[in-house]
Amino acid sequence: MMTPSLSIVIPVYNSEASVGQVVDALAQVLPGVAGAYEIILVEDGSPDQSWQSLLAARQRYPFVRVIRLMRNYGQHNALLCGIRAARYALIVTMDDDMQHPPESLPLLLAALTADVDVVYGSPERQRHGLLRDVASEVTKLVLQGAMGAETARNISAFRLFRTPVRQAFVEFYGPYVNLDVLLTWGTRRFARITIPHRTRLVGQSNYTLTKLITHTFNMVTGFSTLPLQLASLLGFTLTLFGLLLLFYIIVVRILIFGYDVPGFTFLASIIAVFAGAQMFTLGIIGEYLARMHFRIMDKPSYVIREQIDPAGTESDQPR
Repeated sequence: MMTPSLSIVIPVYNSEASVGQVVDALAQVLPGVAGAYEIILVEDGSPDQSWQSLLAARQRYPFVRVIRLMRNYGQHNALLCGIRAARYALIVTMDDDMQHPPESLPLLLAALTADVDVVYGSPERQRHGLLRDVASEVTKLVLQGAMGAETARNISAFRLFRTPVRQAFVEFYGPYVNLDVLLTWGTRRFARITIPHRTRLVGQSNYTLTKLITHTFNMVTGFSTLPLQLASLLGFTLTLFGLLLLFYIIVVRILIFGYDVPGFTFLASIIAVFAGAQMFTLGIIGEYLARMHFRIMDKPSYVIREQIDPAGTESDQPR
């Protein structure tokens, strides 16, 4: 069996105390599973000293590459940056907090058979808070339309995929990025294995409930027409309701029983229902128009401040 070559891509945000541990653990595992390898650390505008931790890791290990973004763009944007910089045949993405065990890499590689392009390392049991777990399940539910129900249920930030898959989104430069959806643009051959999910040893998750809700909303409006379909369904339902109500008032109350429906409250309630539905639908359409506006402006997914490769060369790149 041919020894694989691996590019490990890790987005880094507020992880000055843990990212060094991740790199140290990977340095112990990688020589035994890959003939050639690199670790790409993408610092996503952290307010702490994460960049200094990345530079220290690069000093310890010659196979570490570090990229610093101009500001905080988000986890998936940073992942996209690292994936585009990867140089080897297989790419692994993982978190910077030691919750994804590096010793599980052989399990991912074993699952990447000839008929599989992407392998997810799904946790046996999530070790997040209740709100984070609920938000994660909602995100997977939203993804089902774009990825398929079975694939969406198994997604994880611990992924292994073949590098040629990225050719499907080589021209994608929108500001709203979801890597799992982008992977479906290149393949439908997904697999899943179960791995341990460690408790975070240092700090706390950078994903607040607000960030998760924002990410889910950006994802569903950026990669799916589901909200527009729901708005259309809502409009159809309320139109049908209005017709039935009109039939009831004219035919039943007036023609049959001979009296109208009295009261301002009833009329105001009906108007409020229809007005609310119209505003909801306009809001959904507005969100899609805003995304089209950002694409027309060519707003980038990320901008690199500096990049340092193993040879010590530095470069500035526009995206």
